Amino acid sequence: MYFPDRKIVERVKEQYTEGSRVELIHMEDPYRTEMTAGLKGTVTSVDDTGTIHVHWDNGCCLGVVYGEDSCKKLDTVKVICYNDEETWDSRDDAMEFYLKAMASSEGSEQSRYAKIVSELAMGKAVCTDSEE
Repeated sequence: MYFPDRKIVERVKEQYTEGSRVELIHMEDPYRTEMTAGLKGTVTSVDDTGTIHVHWDNGCCLGVVYGEDSCKKLDTVKVICYNDEETWDSRDDAMEFYLKAMASSEGSEQSRYAKIVSELAMGKAVCTDSEE
C-alpha cells in the first residue's frame, strides 16, 4: 500500500476540512456499487494516510483513499433568505437561482435577492438578505 508524503497529507487536511462537501469522481471498489460518480457527501475527517473520510448522502460512511479514489471539493455556500436557511453545494447554482428570482420580482423582494446575488458574487460563505 502506498502512503503519501507528510506534506501531501497536510495539504489534503487543509483542503478537506471537517464539514466540507465533496462529490465523488471515482471509487476503486468493485463491491460498492452504490458508490457512483456524482454522489455527494460531507467530510468527517482526514487521517494520517491522506484518506478523506466522508459521510455520503446515500448513508454510506466510506473513505476516499489517496492515490486510488478521487473526489472534488464543492463550492458550498449557505444562503439565508426570509429567515430560511439553505445550503447549496454549488455557488453557481445558487447564483443562477437568485438571479432568476431577482429578474422575476420587483420592489423590496427584488432588493433582497439583489443583496444575496451581490454577496454570492463577492464569494461570501454565508449570504443573507438581512439589512444587518
